[in-house]
Amino acid sequence: MKRWYVVQVYAGYEEAVKADLQKRFVERGLEEYFGEVLIPSAKLRQFFEATDAKDQQLFPGYLLVEMEIAPGVIRAVTSAPRVLRFLGGADPAPLSQKEIDRILSQMKGEVTVGKTREEFISVGTEVDISEGPFAGFVGVVEKVDHENEKLTIMVSIFGRMTPVELGFHQIKQ
Repeated sequence: MKRWYVVQVYAGYEEAVKADLQKRFVERGLEEYFGEVLIPSAKLRQFFEATDAKDQQLFPGYLLVEMEIAPGVIRAVTSAPRVLRFLGGADPAPLSQKEIDRILSQMKGEVTVGKTREEFISVGTEVDISEGPFAGFVGVVEKVDHENEKLTIMVSIFGRMTPVELGFHQIKQ
């Protein structure tokens, strides 16, 4: 019976690894043991942007592989270039049907995927500013406004600590 397993790969090489795995399955005659290889991604729509929704990976650096455990199957996956390991180590643990259903519903757009960083941001946390005129600066969170998704960050400008108001989407932790 085929089950879903999680494979850790080098981040940024998910598409290349997926193509390589599918090619390997055919070359080694293991097609009957494998099903789909998925890169979990979903459309992420920005609220105030007129552009189309961007496809964003749900789990960068990970692939989902539908397969049946048999001799040589695990080795065929782990010996591929840029594949690090299965989650679960030498004895991979399959995902439950509930987990697979949730991931597939996110991919279809039934479950909203958005940038929710508010639970990780707290006063005194050091953050990197990734967007806006202060991109590249590092600051310390002074105030968090969860309702409006705004932050007041103290940034050193010309040797003085200056408060800067930013949105949650403009920082990375």
